[in-house]
Amino acid sequence: MTDGRGEPPSDRSAAHPSLVPTGRHRPDGPADLVDQPGWRRLLAAARRSIERTGGRLDTTVTLSTPTDGERLVIIGITGTHRSAAAARLSVRLSEVDEHLRAAHGVGLIEVLTTTAPLRNRPSDLKREAVARDAVLAVAKDGRHANTAWYAEWLDGLRRDGTLTRVVRTGLPFEDVIRVLDALPAADEPIPVFADRVLEDTKALTDGPLRGLVLRAVATWQQAALPVDGERERALWESVGLVPDDLASQVLVLNVPATGGLVGRWLTEAAQAGLPMRVTLHQLRLAPLALTCGEVYVCENPAVLRAATTALGAKAPPLICTEGVPSVAVHTLLRAARGAGIRWRNDFDWAGVRLTAAALQRYPGAVPWRMAAADYLPAAGTGTALLGTPTQTPWDESLGEAMRRTGRAVMEERLLDRLIADLRAAGAR
Repeated sequence: MTDGRGEPPSDRSAAHPSLVPTGRHRPDGPADLVDQPGWRRLLAAARRSIERTGGRLDTTVTLSTPTDGERLVIIGITGTHRSAAAARLSVRLSEVDEHLRAAHGVGLIEVLTTTAPLRNRPSDLKREAVARDAVLAVAKDGRHANTAWYAEWLDGLRRDGTLTRVVRTGLPFEDVIRVLDALPAADEPIPVFADRVLEDTKALTDGPLRGLVLRAVATWQQAALPVDGERERALWESVGLVPDDLASQVLVLNVPATGGLVGRWLTEAAQAGLPMRVTLHQLRLAPLALTCGEVYVCENPAVLRAATTALGAKAPPLICTEGVPSVAVHTLLRAARGAGIRWRNDFDWAGVRLTAAALQRYPGAVPWRMAAADYLPAAGTGTALLGTPTQTPWDESLGEAMRRTGRAVMEERLLDRLIADLRAAGAR
């Protein structure tokens, strides 16, 4: 079928639903176009392009695998026939704008804003960049700004987009810095600390502020982000914050003490050679003082259990940290006034880091079986040594040996030697 000039009839009449008799409701205005199948994807693509370019109409959008309705709309806009076999159809936004003005008296931008405001993404990006710079300026005034862990933490926030999310959500980043500036704390309950620093007892209970602080503390302590409550507790306690004084505990064997009910418990348990678990809450009931001249500290309960079985009441005072020392551990050790402390951990990077921190925290403390001579005989078949290498200032050759062998040695592999040490100490 041809028109009077022998040419196919124009498809322009199908370009806009208002020009096509459908026997149904005719759109009342340009806002109705967004619900028309032939226009829906085209207008969505136009929105993306305009938002991306900051309002430019001199760009082109393309529809892949267009429907027949979409093809007819683009034919109507351009006045150019498009094959039904075309896999992709393109149209300039300026042509869409002109078509809408001719058909409805309003342009493309006006049509799009009838359903939702248009974003100006270039402007948004500039504004966010300025806001990120402001956040970083706040961070650079922080107490820890000159430390390596702090720079690593901030760099991680930049790289994974967290700083942008902070800006977009309006989270007061200065509160994060205020919290970090106040750390480490002096074994303070988290609600009390939060009230003192942020004037809100629940500020660190949940939400993004808590998450950002935990991430910073994990970087500070060179630890993984906690995946359970126990590891989170240990992370908080590593910087002197106490989530729960009942959850903070210490496992002991033969640690006699004076000072109220808990002192009596500890003394009676030591006389019987029974291991005992004490909470931070219990340790704070009354002033406590350990009545022993020397305390051994191990990391794994297996060591304490073996000492209980082999030596019972003849074992010297032994405290088990069960990993990262809790506030309860440190509270009990502070009660060991004048007592010598012999400290050990697993031979892995986390373990030697914890040993170094303990030797720095407790003047006069000495390492217990934490030398290269103790490590090397058991390192041949140890598990792979993971994590970030660190220094071993009490024995530089230990760190060198660990880096060279690449093997971790857990305390359980040294049980015979450790029990022999405890037997000899208990016999003195």
